[in-house]
Amino acid sequence: MLAVNLVAILYGVFTRYVAGGAPIWTDELGRYLIIGTVMLATGAVWIEGSHMRVALIERLLPHRLARLLSWYQWLLTLFLALAGAWLGYRYALSVAMFTSQGLGISRTIPVMSLPVGFALLALLAACHGPRPLPTPHEEPHASSPSDPESAP
Repeated sequence: MLAVNLVAILYGVFTRYVAGGAPIWTDELGRYLIIGTVMLATGAVWIEGSHMRVALIERLLPHRLARLLSWYQWLLTLFLALAGAWLGYRYALSVAMFTSQGLGISRTIPVMSLPVGFALLALLAACHGPRPLPTPHEEPHASSPSDPESAP
């Protein structure tokens, strides 16, 4: 999807600045594809622990409280993902009578990326369970000779 998005945007830029006028569908297609890509990738990014979050509290809490926090995060993610899937589906059906201006397709088609993305996030969260999410760790810096703290 990102490759198609890149081609559509580059085509739009080329036709706008070289040929003198871009078709309206390039902007619309690029917008829909980037939203769809983000929604489809949300679950995978969540499972890897790569979403932006502050994991400092998890590391500072005692094990029992950290476990409780993991359960809270899991339940909240599951609830919000299921709610997003349901509300996104209802919204996608509500815009079925409208067509997009540039592509001429039903607005339901691009908007369905919302409930699909949220449903995938809910599925992956349910499969992951209330285990703690992985936390990206900083790699240890190599000590340099000029670093005063690294001197013996």
